[in-house]
Amino acid sequence: MVIKTTELEIVCGVTSKLPDTDKPEIAFAGKSNVGKSSLINGLMNRKSLARISAQPGKTQTINYYNINHAMYLVDLPGYGYAKVPQREKEKWGRMVENYLHSSKQLKAVFLLVDIRHAPSDNDRQMYGWIVYHGYDPIIIATKSDKVKDSQQEKHLEMIREGLGVKPGTPILPYSSLTKRGREEIWELMGRIAGLEEPKQAKDPAKAGAPGQAKGSAKAGKPDQAKGFAGAGKIEQAKGSARAGKPGDFAETGGPGQEKNPAGDAKPGREKERKPRRPRKPAKAAKGRTAKARKKAKAGKGISRKGRK
Repeated sequence: MVIKTTELEIVCGVTSKLPDTDKPEIAFAGKSNVGKSSLINGLMNRKSLARISAQPGKTQTINYYNINHAMYLVDLPGYGYAKVPQREKEKWGRMVENYLHSSKQLKAVFLLVDIRHAPSDNDRQMYGWIVYHGYDPIIIATKSDKVKDSQQEKHLEMIREGLGVKPGTPILPYSSLTKRGREEIWELMGRIAGLEEPKQAKDPAKAGAPGQAKGSAKAGKPDQAKGFAGAGKIEQAKGSARAGKPGDFAETGGPGQEKNPAGDAKPGREKERKPRRPRKPAKAAKGRTAKARKKAKAGKGISRKGRK
């Protein structure tokens, strides 16, 4: 999703009245140190729109971020490790519960958990709380860059079992360092909020899809198809026929390449070579016969002398 404008538009404290907005709302909840502010800044391509602190629990209000004047990203107060009095935590809990119960534009709740660890009691309590108010939380497993890729599926399964999520519940790994998972989260948010992707809406107009379709037809898609069929496949078929592939199978019973791998000798030449091979032995045989004849003549002479 292309982010054109982002603005922290509404801030609600414990005593504030929740606004009655006219745009779809997507809420984010999670522990105080789970990286929620980093996720929000990463989604909106901003460094410090949502306040980040080394001390957990800085988000003590409900913050409404206006995205492209089309939807609200709602940052709910963190829970768990914030070093605040128990009474203050209870106030935050009532504030979050009031929001989940009374918001008319809330479309979905994203629950953030740390991918490195099994869900805590607070995580399970928050998950059940969201389900109780009629929403099926979408899980974002933050800090995915801290876990090896080969181990991530194992950790996602640990989260799935630890929270007892319903079958089919999306669990999306995210890294604020590498921004891995950002596009998947935006795609899901846009689909839930009923927003069209700006790129998809503009591409047909910019590219002129109808004109291109006609142009491609005029530019010779059918002709190209004919050209490919005529100039390529048919010629290749002719070439292969000339090269002797069908003939080799018909005449010799095997591929010509196997019988003549070098391609520099035709079957006719091979037939001429065959009678040449026994010539040397034949000459040697004639030579031996001549010697034998000489010996025979010499023997005949000796026998004649002996007779005399």
